[in-house]
Amino acid sequence: MRFHFALTLQALWTGVCQAAMQHYPAAAWGHYDVCKSQVYSDEGLTWDYMACQPEAADMTQYLKVTLDPPNITCGDPPETYCALENPYMCNNECDATTEELAHPPGLMFDTEGRNPTTFWQSTSWKKYPKPLLVNITLSWNKTIELTEDIVLTFESGRPEQMVLEKSLDYGKTWQPYQFYATDCLDAFTMEPKTVQDLTQHTLLDIICTEDYSRGYVWKNDKTVRFEIKDRFALFAGPRLHNMASLYGQLDTTKKLRDFFTITDLRIRLLRPATGATMVDENNLSRYFYAISDIKVQGRCKCNLHANSCVYDKEKLSCECEHNTTGPDCGRCKRNYQGRAWSAGSYLPIPKGTANICIPSNIGPVIRPNVSSLGVANRKEAPQVALSTAPSVHVANSKRARVCDNELLRCQNGGTCISNVRCSCPTGYTGLLCEKRRCESELGGCRGPDSGQAHLTPPSTSRLLLLLLLGSVLLRGVSCRPAVL
Repeated sequence: MRFHFALTLQALWTGVCQAAMQHYPAAAWGHYDVCKSQVYSDEGLTWDYMACQPEAADMTQYLKVTLDPPNITCGDPPETYCALENPYMCNNECDATTEELAHPPGLMFDTEGRNPTTFWQSTSWKKYPKPLLVNITLSWNKTIELTEDIVLTFESGRPEQMVLEKSLDYGKTWQPYQFYATDCLDAFTMEPKTVQDLTQHTLLDIICTEDYSRGYVWKNDKTVRFEIKDRFALFAGPRLHNMASLYGQLDTTKKLRDFFTITDLRIRLLRPATGATMVDENNLSRYFYAISDIKVQGRCKCNLHANSCVYDKEKLSCECEHNTTGPDCGRCKRNYQGRAWSAGSYLPIPKGTANICIPSNIGPVIRPNVSSLGVANRKEAPQVALSTAPSVHVANSKRARVCDNELLRCQNGGTCISNVRCSCPTGYTGLLCEKRRCESELGGCRGPDSGQAHLTPPSTSRLLLLLLLGSVLLRGVSCRPAVL
């Protein structure tokens, strides 16, 4: 009896905290920063599992940088450089043996705002007309999901030709992200485009842009971008207000998820800024590459099974929840293989679906019949146009293959119908039969028409609830779990 009262006390405390938090706007939902929470049910305190992911961070803190050729950094031997805009201003020296005059690769990732600006610098184009080629490879040894624009800041003019590439297999193979040139047709035989030319159906197209290659002396012409947010906006709207549509697409379209996922980035510098139609062969010390800053914002990919990522022994790894394990939470723990591992899901918004791994010894698990679903026969989920997905309801309704073995099976005794939807038993509803039907009825699950037994809390509990609510209104309340 005393234990039951303690549970009731904790449930009331949770209810008060939830009531106190209801004033937060709906825009604060859907960040997927909580993996599980305790809830009170007829069986007592239980865990409610949710899809979760780490917060976005500056990923340049955790990378390894490699330059090819290895001896391309200036200063060995020492060299004097001329200003690009003034060939007679030759007072910039690079000397690897003197700290004040050295320009090592690490200066591309240090704290900005110093005066003078710090930067990495290449050797000059002294072997002209042989191309001055440099590959800068950024490696994380971990899958990363990009969340912001990639931004490169150049100190000596932006390159006239450059390619940004990505790898999804730790540098074994590479695919172009975007081409950059002063003349796309001449450099890459591609029509020039901008990100504004892309649509929902062409978002994955690889384009060549001339926006970031012209101009070499103006202060505002130092940056080169790969626009992540502009691509997000094709689904989420100009100010990213309709995240339901974007999450719906990321959840159901693997190619879209993979497009924003990397293990490595490679910057291929193909031709430095020259500032003219002809190269001045009598003053080649004007031509070189110099980068003061590289910004890469993203998060560890944890398959929606972790809300934190740790950096230990020069390696990133997810702190996995939901009984999963591995660097990306990509498999079930030992003794938790009661069904096939599956990534978490953003849907239904705002909490998603955890798709937790379950114990191996809880008895047979009902599995959908997938013997006839060959990989070649699987169809990509339908595209959700921004104009047709203004709300959470539409984004959730577009989800394909609700109950095959890649996603969570129907809950609470529901039956999978044609690998598309769950047929729910009496008393349950929702995409996966995860909700009690009475929750949407008048009076809720304790109303007279809900079909659920009316629970009468002890009078002492009612009194405590009133006291706690009064405390919230007068002084606010800390919502940490009560110690019983």
